Amino acid sequence: MKGCLYIVATPIGNLEDITLRALRILREADFIAVEDTRHSVKLLNYYEISRPMISYWREKEKIKSKVIMDKLHAGYTVALITDAGTPGISDPGEVLIRDAINEGIEIFPIPGPASSIAALSVSGLSTRRFTFIGFLSPKTLQRKKDLHALRVETNTLVFYESPHRVISFFDDLLEVFGNRRIALCHELTKLHEDTQRGTVKEVIAHLSASKIAGEYVVIVEGFKETGLSITDALNEIGLLIESGMRRKEAVEEIASATGISKKVLYKESIEGQTNRKEVEDD
Repeated sequence: MKGCLYIVATPIGNLEDITLRALRILREADFIAVEDTRHSVKLLNYYEISRPMISYWREKEKIKSKVIMDKLHAGYTVALITDAGTPGISDPGEVLIRDAINEGIEIFPIPGPASSIAALSVSGLSTRRFTFIGFLSPKTLQRKKDLHALRVETNTLVFYESPHRVISFFDDLLEVFGNRRIALCHELTKLHEDTQRGTVKEVIAHLSASKIAGEYVVIVEGFKETGLSITDALNEIGLLIESGMRRKEAVEEIASATGISKKVLYKESIEGQTNRKEVEDD
């Protein structure tokens, strides 16, 4: 008889944020598959849980998945946990879960804390519809490309970011999205929990004066429909320039009204002027 796999959500910071059911499953499991034994042992010791552990981390997911699958096929029960939150959600677990499904292993979710939902709940931004993005690429060009693809997404957006890239992330966000409203959540449920709400520029100013450490959850306001396409916006900029306004000021005014990136509008307006001049010269 095959065993079963439990996907167990664990606290994102405060060890008291664990469900009674999760504790029972961890005590009853034959094995606990963990992302990092050094980290998970703190939780298990806190609740006096002593079960055999199998280390399971992203770089070795395929290899470790086979080890765990062998246990499951032998009839053992395995509880999968990560360092924080729900396995498989921006954390190791996806490979094992897919293998278990493909090989007919029963899987049961044991829900619990999620930093994305916790951050949304205190963001002050719309929670009616949201899109979870997680971590973007660490490479600047790819990150900007991904942001450009999300720029006109009307749902509230949820990002994760590391301390090493958070400033670069915000610089790119400001460039591509403009100065939107956001919420930056840091150290959720921990001693020094902090949430900053405001525009991208305001949060950048706060970060610049703060100690940057730990992972961040960034909630970003969705694109606001204005009825203006980029072409319409560029036409409006042209009219403002013709009326005597400087290009920079015209771009800032239209960008503020439409939510379209200032950099994108400025670049497009310059290129549009150059193209018109070339046509006239011909």
